[in-house]
Amino acid sequence: MSFNSPPPDDALLPAPVLVVEDDPLMRQRLSRILGEIGYAAEAVSFSANLAEARAHASSQPLAMVLVDLGLPDGNGIELIRELRAQDPALWILVISAWSTEEAILGALRAGATGYLLKERDDLEVSLSIRSVLRGGAPIDPFIARRILTLLPTEQPHKPAGMGETEALSARESEILEWVSRGLSNREIAEQLTISRYTVECHIKRIYRKLAVSSRTRAVNEARQRGLLS
Repeated sequence: MSFNSPPPDDALLPAPVLVVEDDPLMRQRLSRILGEIGYAAEAVSFSANLAEARAHASSQPLAMVLVDLGLPDGNGIELIRELRAQDPALWILVISAWSTEEAILGALRAGATGYLLKERDDLEVSLSIRSVLRGGAPIDPFIARRILTLLPTEQPHKPAGMGETEALSARESEILEWVSRGLSNREIAEQLTISRYTVECHIKRIYRKLAVSSRTRAVNEARQRGLLS
């Protein structure tokens, strides 16, 4: 992993951002890191529990959510599932002290974009957030190998009529192949000489057609259907 990654070069960072965290010190830390990335204070909101987060999410659209799992009034996985249902394209990064397989897999299945442990230093947290902003799906190095070996073995139930779902177009199949190789949206756009926003639109359609909500699940589902080698 490179430790000299430049900040996102978008003219405007995707906003607003919601931080769901009950620890005041961690809120201050994430506020500082987001500020260093380039976020203005007014672009970042904070919720200390699920109730506040739900109220905030219902009042305005969000571009990215940083969420802890251990919250005073429940498990952050519940919130991830609800947010993902509301917006399949929303970026959701878990930053938590929980490192059990149950917590990690639960968050990823619910639709988390990535998962990072709180013990990581500020630079690693910053790099993970930047990765999300570039269309990546960062997984904490400590758990990445274990998760990557577990996820392909999952056999989610397929609804009746799955075989009749809409087929991927040639362009969508091409983009999905690049996704499976770990390229970000920006990198795929450069490879295909199209805009990043066009790539994002194609990926949203891929999610809809495969009935998934994350890049990892899209790749796994495509492999199970024989769409990827």
